[in-house]
Amino acid sequence: MKEKITLSLDQHENARHGEEIFPLQKYVTPLWKEYPYVTAHWHEEAEFTRIEKGSCTYQIHLETYDVEEGDLIFIPPAVLHAISNEKEERMQSETYVFHMDFLGAKAADICAIRYLNPLMNQKLIPPFVIKKGHPLYEKAADLFEDINTEYDKKTPGYEIAIKSYLLQLVAALIPYCTRNTEADAILTEHAKKLKEVLSYIDAHYMEELTISGLAGICFFSEYYFMRFFKKYMGMSCVQYIKNVRLERAADQFENGETNTLEVALSCGFSNLSYFHREFKKKYGMTPKRFISLSARAADFHEGSE
Repeated sequence: MKEKITLSLDQHENARHGEEIFPLQKYVTPLWKEYPYVTAHWHEEAEFTRIEKGSCTYQIHLETYDVEEGDLIFIPPAVLHAISNEKEERMQSETYVFHMDFLGAKAADICAIRYLNPLMNQKLIPPFVIKKGHPLYEKAADLFEDINTEYDKKTPGYEIAIKSYLLQLVAALIPYCTRNTEADAILTEHAKKLKEVLSYIDAHYMEELTISGLAGICFFSEYYFMRFFKKYMGMSCVQYIKNVRLERAADQFENGETNTLEVALSCGFSNLSYFHREFKKKYGMTPKRFISLSARAADFHEGSE
């Protein structure tokens, strides 16, 4: 059965992370050969991640990074990113997702104006991946461990402690940030176009989608668009659309839908045999088997409450 991962697969993630007055949440994300992707998405919060075991590939702001156990990743708000691990070895990471407003990004002070807002608006580009040997690594690793300790213990005042550690992280990042260059500006523009396409696919996956129509969103020719999409997404646009449709179908099955034909049609598949074949290829079982396992898991959860 498809195992739930902790980060939303929606391209523009609208979920609230944490509470309104404490906008921070910890997630554990496993990826392995049978569930290899967190598809490209972005959200209004920043992320601070540590790879706990294994290795994987991150794509951040259209650049590719190979990461392994112990590596730290910082992703600013609104930056497009994806994760993949097609190896047998399981990768697992811990991530703190937090809103920059929690650190005072809306304040009219020098910290917000000179540092927090430029990070949010991609005027300052931080090192996205921090590996052992980087001059920032030891400091960032200690801060991650401090945040972990406070988050797990939740002793009185832990929210203030976590806020202080995140501010220390930003302060430690600043000397290693670069100003948005012309090359960064081009990547930012490409990322913006890709976000528009992904948002459109997410909103219209149940409808007929054409390469010419999607290319038109970017004002690209079909040929250039197909090369553009494959370069930055690591798969063809057709493959990506199929993957989104299969994930939405799996979500419906997990939410109690049992009519395979209706689910297939609602997710943009007009050929039921093709849907069955591709679903089994992706999840290693037929939709019927998937529905059965989902129902058992739901019954077990209800019985344990």
